[in-house]
Amino acid sequence: MGRILGIDYGIKRVGIAVTDPLKIISTPLDTIDTPQIFNFLEKYLASENVEKIIVGLPVNLDQSDTEGSQPAREFIEKLSLRIKTKYPEVQIIPIDERFTSKLAFQAMIDGGLKKKQRRDKKLIDKVSASLILQTYLGS
Repeated sequence: MGRILGIDYGIKRVGIAVTDPLKIISTPLDTIDTPQIFNFLEKYLASENVEKIIVGLPVNLDQSDTEGSQPAREFIEKLSLRIKTKYPEVQIIPIDERFTSKLAFQAMIDGGLKKKQRRDKKLIDKVSASLILQTYLGS
């Protein structure tokens, strides 16, 4: 049984989350600088059994694109080309990521993190990835 990865793609950083082997719980894993994401994913896929990669796709309330939509689509396309050649069994699934950064920030407040810790963009990115993945698991 494979895990599912969740990705919150950004121009500067990429948040990564992963499920447990039973695909019940989403856990923040890491935040990677965007230029290093494919190296990270190739190493991770070589060492872990992954069934799916869920990628957050930013959209507005009316389903129109945001400034992050096109970079995310380009990432999904590159990911499909690079990963599918070596791991054709891995599904890549884009999902709506509306409000995940705000929800991640609120989750950190609810979790009792100090203001200084909540300013950590890397933490917000991996918590956002976990929320994207949890959204997928709940659907």
